[in-house]
Amino acid sequence: MPAHSPQAVTSEKKWYLAFARYESPRLRSAVWQLVNTFVPYLGLWAVMGFLILRGYPYWIILALTLPAAAMSIRIFIFFHDCCHGSFFVSNRANKILGYISGILTLTPYEDWRRAHASHHATAGDLDRRGVGDVWTMTVEEYLAASPLRRLAYRVLRNPVVMFGFVPAVLSLVCHRFPHRGAGRRERRSVLITNLAIAGILGVASVTIGVGAYLSIQLPITIIAGTVGVWLFYVQHQFEGVYWSRHREWDPLRAAMEGSSYYKLPKILQWCTGNIGLHHIHHARPGVPNYNLQRCHDGVEPARTVEPLTIWKSLRSLRMNLWDEREGRLVSFRSIKDRQAQAASGC
Repeated sequence: MPAHSPQAVTSEKKWYLAFARYESPRLRSAVWQLVNTFVPYLGLWAVMGFLILRGYPYWIILALTLPAAAMSIRIFIFFHDCCHGSFFVSNRANKILGYISGILTLTPYEDWRRAHASHHATAGDLDRRGVGDVWTMTVEEYLAASPLRRLAYRVLRNPVVMFGFVPAVLSLVCHRFPHRGAGRRERRSVLITNLAIAGILGVASVTIGVGAYLSIQLPITIIAGTVGVWLFYVQHQFEGVYWSRHREWDPLRAAMEGSSYYKLPKILQWCTGNIGLHHIHHARPGVPNYNLQRCHDGVEPARTVEPLTIWKSLRSLRMNLWDEREGRLVSFRSIKDRQAQAASGC
């Protein structure tokens, strides 16, 4: 069926309406999520602070940063929902929780919210890349790029860099500055977040000590950030993903085929706040995380999307370029022949 035929448009409207039934925030679910996440997170922090003051071996504290990082990931999902105005009915409540969650995850609320909105408006659109997404070049762009630009791209796409250095740089450095083109509100959110972080460091300096604070917070931030970058990566970089030029870009296809259904074990799905159901999230960003599974189970088209397993997701690590001829992601190795042709001028 043509993408813009009357039948297709009618079908899309039915899909959107079906998803929309799950957009209503539920106060009980929201409050319960706050309790089952913030309480253990703060409790773990208190225990780690106590242990470090008592001189317990650092490996014990480091082990406890793993569940604390899991709670931090969930807190970021709440932050993410607040950015979409979906966690609570009240915009004011979303903003308050968004700022608090953003401070705990070192992410400025308004500034990240603006960049993320751009990501939703452009996901899967080859002509509108570059804001809130993972740098992705087409084969033609890569072959035409300068050696230095190719090197930079290959370095960024190296898993050690992408999932080792990038998360730390994003959390600790990039989020301390507003995005390009940020307005007054976005710049103010960066300032407020930075001042709050400075305040936390000040309190730490007169309690457990800045060194002790960093020895707890840095592992939590880096572990949570690494998982977060991986999730964001595989949600739009996987075998069979949809990308298109703007003139042919279809937002529903971008959601249902350009965003993965990352099927995780239940415990990991809980830790990541159902964000693996990313196809639903992109179809209707207003569906709060605690309604995503219900939406998946209740809307038949959502269940037809082929799940991406953990094992299959690992294949995405070798998919680095978009091949417009074949309409799929390909590896660097697969374009060696084209590189040779380009070098010889053929």
